[in-house]
Amino acid sequence: MTGKQRKEWFDWIKALGIAAVIAIIIRMFLFSPVIVDGPSMLPTLQNGDYLIVNKLSYSMGEPERFDIVVFQATETKKYIKRVIGLPGEHVAYRDDKLYVDEKPIEEPFLKERLDQLGDNQTYTFDFALEDLPGGNQTIPEGYVLVLGDNRNNSTDSRRLGLISKENLIGETQFIIWPPKRIGPVD
Repeated sequence: MTGKQRKEWFDWIKALGIAAVIAIIIRMFLFSPVIVDGPSMLPTLQNGDYLIVNKLSYSMGEPERFDIVVFQATETKKYIKRVIGLPGEHVAYRDDKLYVDEKPIEEPFLKERLDQLGDNQTYTFDFALEDLPGGNQTIPEGYVLVLGDNRNNSTDSRRLGLISKENLIGETQFIIWPPKRIGPVD
């Protein structure tokens, strides 16, 4: 192997090494793929959807109501849910209606589901913040209340309690697979 060939090989190896380091940094600190596993976010997200999670969202800002977030639920499980309650708020559901500090809040992402319900059917069972694990009167600073969009089939704050901001991995912003669903997450 000549000196020129050796230099060319070294340049290629160096370029691939730099690309690998950049990819690792991006995946660890900026963006990460995640796969939806289960029906808890139907109809917004479907089982098997591949999403991009923006990991910078909450290191540079605060969660907002209705953000769809990924959080570390247990040592081995990550969950995808929607932020419903923010620090300092009291949250309650009565008659399929969200109340924040006793004011009704529209949930446009549930409208189609609620319109399909027949009489005497409930989509979100009544509860108040103080009924959840922890028994809080308001959501403490550094925590959020999350629910799945498929309210009858979701392990969320009603069972897990409030979610610490420290456990938030990031905000889902884009569906990258399957092709017919590519686009921003609503």
